[in-house]
Amino acid sequence: MITGFLFSGRLALQQRVLPSYRVPFFDMLGTACDRGLSLFAGLPRAEEEIVNGKLKNADFAAAKNIHIFHDPFYLCYQRGLIQWLERWNPDALIVEANPRYLSTPSAVRWMHTRGRKVIGWGLGVPPLSGAFNGLRQRRRVQFLNQFDALICYSRRGAGEYAALGFPREKIFVAPNAVSARPLFPIPLRPSTFMGKPVILFVGRLQARKRVDDLLCACAEIDLKPRLIIVGDGAEREHLEMLAKQVYPSAEFIGAKHGAELKAYFMEADLFVLPGTGGLAVQEAMSHGLPIIVARGDGTQDDLVRESNGWQIPPDDPNALLRAIRTALSDVARLRRMGAESYRIVSEEINLEKMVETFIRALNSLAS
Repeated sequence: MITGFLFSGRLALQQRVLPSYRVPFFDMLGTACDRGLSLFAGLPRAEEEIVNGKLKNADFAAAKNIHIFHDPFYLCYQRGLIQWLERWNPDALIVEANPRYLSTPSAVRWMHTRGRKVIGWGLGVPPLSGAFNGLRQRRRVQFLNQFDALICYSRRGAGEYAALGFPREKIFVAPNAVSARPLFPIPLRPSTFMGKPVILFVGRLQARKRVDDLLCACAEIDLKPRLIIVGDGAEREHLEMLAKQVYPSAEFIGAKHGAELKAYFMEADLFVLPGTGGLAVQEAMSHGLPIIVARGDGTQDDLVRESNGWQIPPDDPNALLRAIRTALSDVARLRRMGAESYRIVSEEINLEKMVETFIRALNSLAS
């Protein structure tokens, strides 16, 4: 329960899919809704490799996702959306603010016809490039203006929404969180490396994660760090073959989850995610680790800062190498940055703070 932060009504929340990493957030949000939460979501495409989750503290309604075309022209229509709204009869609705989801406008109309509020939840709207920019920009503005408020993952996203004319006072920033605030003290690490420094990667072994760049970077570092790679996926065999050629000491641990990961976080001196994505960043920070992460859609902007890590350009092996060299060149600074990581996830960016922002946005509309 989030003490002091409650929504007194019945909440409905639409998602394209329900990934397992989002379950703790939705369950926590459900406990903060006095009359309950119902979530509507369908199944992902097979190639997305998304693990479906199961809710404990919220009602779940299964959507029939109809996937149309592929990136960059992907669209999705969700059957059963209006029937779900009629059954749940919510006081407020939160939907993904993504114009590719074709059934969303009908849900917004259903709510507004009954005098009820709708909040859009999205990443932001990065600048457009290419043909028909003017038309696409007007379509964006029209799409966003149907919402009564917006929740976004980062201050960058909030600025993008505001730049399109959406009222700033109706934009709420809920930094993307997948972990609760740590309940344990920050781990104590020695003031010097105990032998070789330890670099840790945790994640799916996919091409976009750029673990190949990490292997090559470690091969160029004089300290020859111990590299621990936790995870599994389609690229594992390729990466193990590459490691034999460029960095034979790399350790491929395989997939680990939950309590199994703790020992690896405790051993590490530095956490590195050279590609896009990165659900393990917050868990690494809760164990007092500084972070190197590739710059992406803005969801990491407020999490990884100059005070606790490095954001590098994606697909830039030289930038990755420079960041690792800089990180390992000063142990005392590395430990201070790890302490700042722990403070950020303890005080600023965690599931509790994310839920508080959602409840604040809902209550602002009720008032």
